[in-house]
Amino acid sequence: MTRTPPTDEWGIDASWLDALDEEHQVDQATIDRLREVIGTPPADLEERAPIVARPGDALEVDSAEVTCEDGSVVTVDGELPDDFPLGYHWLQAPDGPRRRLVVSPGRCWLPDDRAWGWAVQLYATRSRGSWGIGDLADLRAVREMAAEQGAGFVLINPLHAVAPTAGQEASPYLPATRRFRNPVYLRVEEVPGADAVDLEQDAGRALSEGDLIDRDAIWARKREVLRRVFDATGRDQPAFPEWWWHQGQSLQDWATWCALADAHGPDWHTWPEELRDPRSDAVGTFVAAHEREVAFHAWLQWALHLQLERATEGMTVIQDLPIGVAGGGADAWTWQDALASGASVGAPPDAFNSQGQDWGSPPLIPWQLRAADYEPFIQSIRATMAGAGGLRIDHVMGLFRLWWVPSDGSAADGAYVRYPAEDLLDIVALESVREQAVVVGEDLGTVEDGVREAMAEHGILSYRLLWFEDDAPAEWPETAMAAITTHDLPTVAGLWTGADLDEQREHGTGSDEELERGRASLLERLPGVRENARPETAVTRAHELLAGAPSLLLSATLDDAVAERRRPNMPGTTDRPNWSLPLPVLVEDLPGHALVQAVAETLRAGVARHD
Repeated sequence: MTRTPPTDEWGIDASWLDALDEEHQVDQATIDRLREVIGTPPADLEERAPIVARPGDALEVDSAEVTCEDGSVVTVDGELPDDFPLGYHWLQAPDGPRRRLVVSPGRCWLPDDRAWGWAVQLYATRSRGSWGIGDLADLRAVREMAAEQGAGFVLINPLHAVAPTAGQEASPYLPATRRFRNPVYLRVEEVPGADAVDLEQDAGRALSEGDLIDRDAIWARKREVLRRVFDATGRDQPAFPEWWWHQGQSLQDWATWCALADAHGPDWHTWPEELRDPRSDAVGTFVAAHEREVAFHAWLQWALHLQLERATEGMTVIQDLPIGVAGGGADAWTWQDALASGASVGAPPDAFNSQGQDWGSPPLIPWQLRAADYEPFIQSIRATMAGAGGLRIDHVMGLFRLWWVPSDGSAADGAYVRYPAEDLLDIVALESVREQAVVVGEDLGTVEDGVREAMAEHGILSYRLLWFEDDAPAEWPETAMAAITTHDLPTVAGLWTGADLDEQREHGTGSDEELERGRASLLERLPGVRENARPETAVTRAHELLAGAPSLLLSATLDDAVAERRRPNMPGTTDRPNWSLPLPVLVEDLPGHALVQAVAETLRAGVARHD
C-alpha cells in the first residue's frame, strides 16, 4: 500500500520516504521557513487559475464563452465537446474572471518505429574547424554520420544560454535561461555576413590545442569576431528584423537582460535597484540608449536559430531541459515573482550522498506558477523542444515534487514541495503533439510511487540504464529510452579499467570501501567479459546487452564509443574540470573509428531484431 505523506496548503510534505522506504519527518522549523518563502496563496486562486482539460472533459464552470486560439468564439455548457480544438484558449464565465483554458490530448506524440541513436556532449565534440568547443556545425556532422549509420536520433546536452560575461558557467544544467541558446555554439564562419570581415580563423582554431575546453577564452574570441560581423552586416540582413519581431517580448527581455549584464554584471540582484524590474521606466530608458547592444544579442539568437535548423535537418534531435535556472539569470529576472527567493532546488540525503544535494537553482513557486497561467513552464518546454523533434526532461520527478533547500540551511534540512503534476504533464503532452516531438523523462534515483505510472499514461518515455537496473535489458519496458550510462556516471572504459575509481579516490567522493563496493556492483552488470579483457571488449559487450532491450529508443554515448575513461561530470567535486573534457577523437575521425562503427552496428542489429 502506498503511503502518501500529509501535504499542507503550501504544498509542503511533512515527511518523506528514502530509497530504503524509511520515513523521515521534516522539522517544523523547515516547514515554517518554507511557508514564509512560498507565501500564502490568494483566497481566490482556484477561481482564476488556468483550467487544464481534455476534449470531452467536464469543466469546473457551467455555461461559459471560450475565445479560441484562432479567434473564434464558442459557448460551452459544463463540458468540452469531444472535438474541441487543442490549444491555449480563454474562458469567460458570467460574473467570473477571464481564465486560461488549456486543452490537451493527454498523451505525448510517439514515433511508430524503434530507433537507436547517439548521446552527445556537444561542447566536447570538436572538429578541426572548431574554435575550442564543439559547435552546431559539428552537430551537423554527427547527425550526418548518424544518418549514414542508420540511427534515428541524436540526444544532446542542454544548449541553453548563460550570461554573456566573463566567468562563463561550465555546467549546461545551470543556465541563465531555458528559452534561448548559447552563442558559444555558433560556427563563426557560417553566421550570415561572416565573409564581410577578417575572421582570424587560425587564432580561433588554436583554441582547440588545449587539453581542456576554456570557455572564457573561447567566448571572448567568438564574441569579438561575431560583434564585428554584426556591426558590418547585421542590420543589412532583412530576414533578421522580421524574425526578431515575430519572437515577441520574450526575446526582447532576453536581449535586454544580456545588455544589462554586460553593463552591470551577470546577477540582476546586484544591479541598480531601478533596473531590477524588467518593466520599469529605467529599463526602457536603458534599452533606448543601448539599442545596438540589445540588437546584437537578439541577432545572435537568430544566427543560432539558422544553424540549429541546418544541424538537425532530417533527424530527431532530443534536447535536454535542465531542472532550473541560475537565480541571477534572465529567466529569474523576467519571472522573479514566480521564483522562490530564499530557497534552492536539490535532493535529500541518499545512498550516493549522505549530506543531500543543493543544485543552486531557485524553484518555481507552485501557486505563483498557476497564477502566471503556467507561462514560465510553457515557454521553457516549447523553446527547448522547438525545431528538433525531441525533449528529455532532466529530473522529471520535479514535475511532481521538488526538494526545496532553505537558503539558511543545509541540503539535508529541506523538504518536498508538491507541484500540479497532472496539469504540467498535460501541457507537455500538448506541446509534444504540436511539435511531433518524443519526450523522455529522466526518472533515475529515488522515484516515488505513481510517477512512472503517470509518465506512461501521458506517453512520456522512462529512462533505463544498465548501471542502475537489476533486471537484464531484455526485461526492460518498451516505453523507455534504454542506455548504459549518463554524463554523471562512469563510462564503460572508466569502470572496466578502474580509471574512474582512481579519479573518485583522488577527489574524495567516498571511502575506499564505498567506492570499491560501488564499482563491484556495476561490474556485475557486465557478465561474460573475462577479467583481463581490453576496455574495447567491455564496451562491445555492454552494447550487446543494451541491444537486447525491447525499448523504443536505444542510446549510446560517444564517450563510450571511443573508449573514453573519464566521465563528463563527477557530482560532488569542485576541483575537477567537469563539463570541460574534450572527446579524444575529432568529429571527422568518428566515421572511421572501429569501435564507433562496431557500437553502431550492434545497436542497429538490435533494433532490427526486435522489429
